[in-house]
Amino acid sequence: MIDSRIKFRHLQTFVEVARQKSVMKAAELLHVSQPAVTKTIRELEEVLGVAVFERDGRGIRITRYGEVFLKHAGATLTALRQGFDSISQALSGDAPPIRIGALPTVSTRIMPRAMMLFLQEGTGARIKIVTGENAVLLEQLRVGDLDLVVGRLAAPEKMAGFSFEHLYSEKVVFCVRAGHPLLSGGSAFAGLDAYPVLMPTRASIIRPFVERFLITNGIAGLPNQIETVSDAFGRAFVRESDAIWIISEGVVAADIMEGKLAALPVDTGETKGPVGLTMRTDAVPSMPLAILMQTIREVAGKVSPAA
Repeated sequence: MIDSRIKFRHLQTFVEVARQKSVMKAAELLHVSQPAVTKTIRELEEVLGVAVFERDGRGIRITRYGEVFLKHAGATLTALRQGFDSISQALSGDAPPIRIGALPTVSTRIMPRAMMLFLQEGTGARIKIVTGENAVLLEQLRVGDLDLVVGRLAAPEKMAGFSFEHLYSEKVVFCVRAGHPLLSGGSAFAGLDAYPVLMPTRASIIRPFVERFLITNGIAGLPNQIETVSDAFGRAFVRESDAIWIISEGVVAADIMEGKLAALPVDTGETKGPVGLTMRTDAVPSMPLAILMQTIREVAGKVSPAA
């Protein structure tokens, strides 16, 4: 727990003395007296219980305890400055857009409601939302073209340099139009080869889950399949045909709830996977991005696997 006696002036004074290696120079830059700087450092040392500086001839030098504390104190001041800058930019309209990569599983289930809540915050921040395959979005995140990716957790070998915050888990469903022949009874697996099947592309994040599930249930291949990650095409094609759409539950949750589409009675629990927020490990979110992330958490917290 952070000691409440440590104030911003303690961190600022300590970091400046460490940089200048001089109480006099630090006092000049901070526009305070030398006794004030000395008093502030002594207060900090009293709270920490160790000396952060020691005499070195006529000057001073930082102690090993001070070196350890400097890393964290410097990072804290940097984060605070970035926070102030983010708010200032947002208020002035000069902030760069927040760039979000959204996988189809959250594009209809999470992001619309999250954006409504975010806009109510009045940050003035501009938002750019792009969709696409997970591999493409992660590469854009890696090179800095995106600030955040919202969707399923990528494979471990794809997560180097990224952090993931789990929000909820969801499964894959076998989706058809209302009134589809397979909804009248019998085994859905026995009838799969009689209808067109929309499959996730090989580069999509759920493809391995789907392939393992099909093999486990004795289906080595589908003779009449179409690979797509387009939820617009999938939704339109399934509504107008007897095709079967194998897709993440979140993409069609609203359609199923409204009765426009239906999920076949297939237990796909083993395809369940985590959905969450992916960022670069070295990234510090701006204030508007932090607010948007919080709104996404709030919306995701109300999503259940059966929603």
